[in-house]
Amino acid sequence: MRECFELRDGDALGRIGELTVPRAGRTVETPALLPVINPNIRTVSPARLEAEFGAEMLITNAYIIRGTDDLRERALAEGLHDMLDFSGAIVTDSGSFQLAEYGDIDVTTEEILEFQHAIGSDVATPVDVPTPPDATRETAEADLETTEQALADAETVETGEMLVNAPIQGSTNLDLREAAARHADATDLDVFPVGAVVPLMNDYRYADVVDIVAAAKRGLGADAPVHLFGAGHPMMFALAVAMGCDLFDSAAYAIYARDDRYLTVHGTKHLADLEYFPCECPICTEWTPAGIRAESDAERERLLAEHNLHVSFGEMRRIKQAIRAGNLLELVETRARNHPAMLDGYRALLDHADQLERADPASKGSFFYCSAESARRPEVRRHQDRLDRLETPDSLLLTEGASPSADQFDATWRVLPPFGPAPRALSETYPLTAELPDRLDDAAYEAAARGVARLVETHPETDVTLSHDDWPASALALVPPGVTLDALHERAD
Repeated sequence: MRECFELRDGDALGRIGELTVPRAGRTVETPALLPVINPNIRTVSPARLEAEFGAEMLITNAYIIRGTDDLRERALAEGLHDMLDFSGAIVTDSGSFQLAEYGDIDVTTEEILEFQHAIGSDVATPVDVPTPPDATRETAEADLETTEQALADAETVETGEMLVNAPIQGSTNLDLREAAARHADATDLDVFPVGAVVPLMNDYRYADVVDIVAAAKRGLGADAPVHLFGAGHPMMFALAVAMGCDLFDSAAYAIYARDDRYLTVHGTKHLADLEYFPCECPICTEWTPAGIRAESDAERERLLAEHNLHVSFGEMRRIKQAIRAGNLLELVETRARNHPAMLDGYRALLDHADQLERADPASKGSFFYCSAESARRPEVRRHQDRLDRLETPDSLLLTEGASPSADQFDATWRVLPPFGPAPRALSETYPLTAELPDRLDDAAYEAAARGVARLVETHPETDVTLSHDDWPASALALVPPGVTLDALHERAD
């Protein structure tokens, strides 16, 4: 039923899409945040999540409902939507989390899918095996066989219009993740959760999460909606969206509130440490930290949970606007400055610049050079890869501004850090209209030097002269030997 997902806009691997959920009679705009509803605890009611926070989709646990007599009877009698008082789309988990936590569950994929269908779930989940990070390869392979059998079993169940998840496992073995994704993509299932990454996020191993998602994306088709299971902290939403994730489920809004923790896009704060609220949501404009601290446990938890939801949904809206404006990577770079582990994650993202470039729009509104990491963005890679498409004269001067020796050459091109050489006729085209700081770092010049090397490699018949007076030695070392250096002085450190 893959026609359920349609792409509307994109930037890097991030995209705005429409996920059609036939059983709910809904189309959900992605990227979307799915609040987790504990069937036994209602910190914020599903009706309020829909009416006040804009939740179009939520997730709850069918295994818990099935194993709790009164919940099971209500769900079968009323259906999930009436039971939870929520008219949007509802995703249900199968008990795989309990399997990972406790080692055993008493249900099969066929049984839990039939139950999910019976209670009115819109997107159901089979019983996969969430292999923890750093498991041995033998364990990961054995667990993956079990998960793949669960997907095969899921295909045999009559699910009608209910969508079915095809979880992607494989622990931290990237080749297994890619193979698992390719296998899942070949099934008739609909949504593709990347599972068992919560322990990595809890340990701030964002670079590993990025590598795992990148591996999964390599195995999936472009029309495959991707759910990053358990990714509920707003600090990492932009990074995960840029990597190509479409759905996120958050229990963090409630769990953190229970521990007096206050979510921000910059990290987590403890209520006891706050004198002022750095937020403009309704909770933070009406209350002070001292005022909330004075409330009862239940009221304090509710207020913090509502703030956590406001900041999480607000970040999703901010990300969508960044995709529309074509500056998602600038937002990711801003978020990366909030924590060293986030910076690791952003650098890991740029390790996959080739993968990003294949999906990244060829033209956008702006390119802001914000740090050395900007020199590794996919737009730089694309410009340099496409230098072979340009026609070059017999002799070429690469310079900025006027040069007294320009008339000695057949043509004069710009050499613009971090992109490298480009004909002056392209100066007003994206990304050569980039906004650059006056004090560029060495990485920008080194990237430009790699562009010069690429030009020489693809046009060996052209005599290239580089005339510049502000390149560092590290960049000059990357200039090919065949390039003539004219009036060039090393920059003083």
